[in-house]
Formats: sequence, structure tokens, C-alpha cells
Amino acid sequence: MILTQKALARRTFLRGAGVALALPLLDAMVPALKATSLTAARPVTRLGFVYVPNGIIQKGWLPSKVGTGFEFASTIQPLEPFRDKMLVLSNLMQNGGRALGDGAGDHARAGATWLTGVHPKRTGGADIRAGISADQVAAREFSKQTQFGSLEIGLEEPNLAGDCDSGYSCAYTNTISWRTPTTPNPMEVNPRAVFERLFGDGETTDPKARLKMMSEERSLLDFVRGDVARLQPTLGSRDKSKLDEYLEGIRDIERRIQKAEQQSTMVQVPLIDRPSGIPDEFEEHAKLMSDLMVMAYQTDMTRVVSFMMAREGSNRSYRSIGVPDGHHSVTHHQNDPEKIAKTMKIDALHVKTFSYLVSKMDSTPDGDGTLLDHTMLLFGSSISDGNAHTHHDLPLVLLGGKSVGIHGGRHIRYAPETPMNNLLLTMLDKAGIPAETLGDATGELDQLSGV
Repeated sequence: MILTQKALARRTFLRGAGVALALPLLDAMVPALKATSLTAARPVTRLGFVYVPNGIIQKGWLPSKVGTGFEFASTIQPLEPFRDKMLVLSNLMQNGGRALGDGAGDHARAGATWLTGVHPKRTGGADIRAGISADQVAAREFSKQTQFGSLEIGLEEPNLAGDCDSGYSCAYTNTISWRTPTTPNPMEVNPRAVFERLFGDGETTDPKARLKMMSEERSLLDFVRGDVARLQPTLGSRDKSKLDEYLEGIRDIERRIQKAEQQSTMVQVPLIDRPSGIPDEFEEHAKLMSDLMVMAYQTDMTRVVSFMMAREGSNRSYRSIGVPDGHHSVTHHQNDPEKIAKTMKIDALHVKTFSYLVSKMDSTPDGDGTLLDHTMLLFGSSISDGNAHTHHDLPLVLLGGKSVGIHGGRHIRYAPETPMNNLLLTMLDKAGIPAETLGDATGELDQLSGV
């Protein structure tokens, strides 16, 4: 066998009939006899921020022991398989979420501050103001190398414009991502829209052209079949297996979106409540969005994703787990054991749902490791106690980051009132993003890489 220094470009696309389909990192993208880290195909560092609203009941969340060897409480139990790749972080706070003289409105302030650390302006009008969020600081830098600077996704329709929380605009509860202090990024909740953004027509955004493609009931892969056939003979057996797995993943997502669309046409409800392509069940919706998030990372379409499991202050019910009550309602439990138990069931569902994403990322190869190894994935809320609306000792876990030196398997308890923005600043620094400060950050966090 003759070895050469030739390799597929990292940004190789499969093309056909206007479709441009990005590929994951393949061995063929690494020149022979060269370490991946020394080539343009080296794995990149990614950032992910997954948000849950209304806080988390602490007794089901926080380990009693600090350091290694802690026991997993009931709510966080689904993440135990990833113990060695996760950090439980306690005593971090978002001071900007507190009233600071503005009175009620903790849910709006929670959403607005989680990634910005900036106390939002109290207004129900168009003159909203918060701060630039950490995901967008990263997106500005990563957009130089990726097709999309960032991706913002969610699982619950946003509220309409206006006042959503005690004089605060709905803009503050609908998103955690702020491009500028006055420009919030909307969360896309429709899997079809996300799919088409990532894998759809690469030549045109003409809605008529897209509808024509969809009406033909053809898979996206039908349009690139010829390019696949030409590429496969040039690949080794491992790359062929990776490519087949990737393409089957796309087929599976398409089938699930089509099924959701078929179901939605059978139920007569207003379009605003059930847009085409959104599954009826929370769990299936979450899995679809998680799979799309993984593919966006895998193909390097983006390196930054923000994911809201529900908008802040959400009163969504979760009948599939026996909780017909609204989420927000049961968090105001006033120490009622029944309401606390219902809240903990919702908390556990959110963590279990998140664990699906973590598992998917941990099982997806990426260069010399996995997607999880090359991603810093933060999960949590900007409220700790939903009954009291507290913003200190926030429930937070950080997963992945092995490639940037993060050492998991620990519960780290920081000094009380340590700004959460110190964590965000540290994540940006480890991702190679220059940022001198963020919100009320006082410096970077220590211990993330230590034993």
C-alpha cells in the first residue's frame, strides 16, 4: 500500500440537486502518518448550554459529599453512568437574577441572566435590555470557521409578545441567548425547521422550491445518492462504517419528523399551538432535538448550541409521568409533600431526557475521542428553589471537556456567592475564546482541571 499526504478536506460536502450535506470527521480527512492534532481535521472544542426552568428540588439533586466518591441523589441518578466525565458544581449564583429593587419577576430575570449575568431592564415593551450571553461571545469567534455561529433550540412554544412576568417582557422568559444587549435569539422548537437549516437546500431559501422537494416525498439522501456512491470506494472500512451510521441517523430523523407531521395533520388545533413537525410527546420531541444537536456538532455546522427544555416560568404539564399539574404551579409547593413529589418527578424527567443527549454524544466518535470529550456541556437552571425564587447555589452540572483538561468525577463546592459567570468565563477561556469579563464575573474558576 502506498501512503500519501492527500486527504479529504474537513469541510467536504455531499451534493446533489441543490442539497449540500456536510460530513462528520472521517479518517480520510487526516493525512497519513500525521497526528490528527497536527492537521486541519483535528477535533474542535464545542460548547453546549441546556436549560431547565423553575429550579430543581435540592434534596433530589445535590450530593451530600464533596469531592470524589459521592452518592447520586434520586433526581441526578440518570447521569451516574457518566460520573467520570461530569462535575457537580455548587454554591454558584446569578446576582442579576435577584430583584435589586425591581420587585417580583424572578422567572424573567432567571432566563435573562443565566448566560449573561446582567440584570435585565424591567419593561413589558420593546425597550428590552439584558447583556450579551456567553454562547454568543463564543459564536462570534466560532462563526469564522463554521456555517452557523450558533444554534438555539427549545421544546416549548414561546409566549406572545408583551408582559410575561410582573412587568417583564416575554423576551426574557423565551430565550437564554442574547446576540446583543437588546437582541434576544429566538429558540426554534420545530425539528423540521432545524433539520432544513442544517441539512436542507444549500442553493436556495425559496419556500416554493423547498415545498416542491417536500411534496415529492423524497429523502434528503436521495438527492446526494450519486455523490455517496462516488465517495464510498475511496474510503477505508472504518470510514464506510462511520458514513453508513451517519446517513442512517439522518434517515431516522427524517422518518421521525415525517411521522410527527402526519400526526399533527390528524389533530385540528391552532397552528400556533402545534406547528408541523413537532411530536406530541415531550420525550420524543426532546430526542429529536438532541439528535439534531449531535449532528450539528458532528458535521461542524456549528460549535455552540443553546437548548431550552422549556421556557422560564413554564407551566407545562407532564402527563406521561403522571403529573397533569402545571410545572410552575407545583414548584410553589409551600412544603406540601405531594407537590414536592410531583416537582421531583418533573426534575427527574428533565435529567433523564438530558442523559439521552449525553449518552448520544459519548457514543459518537470524534477524532481521538468522542463528541462529549470535545464538548463542554452545561446543564442547569438559574433558579435554585422554585418555591422561594432563590438565585444562589444554582443546580449545575458540567459534562465532557476532557480534551481541554477538565477532570470529572467530583462534586466541587465553591465559596458561597461565587458568580456563575466565573464558570462561563472559564469555559470560554478553555474553548480558546478571548473574553476578559462577562456580567459580574470576578475571575476564572479554579479546580475544574485539578484532582
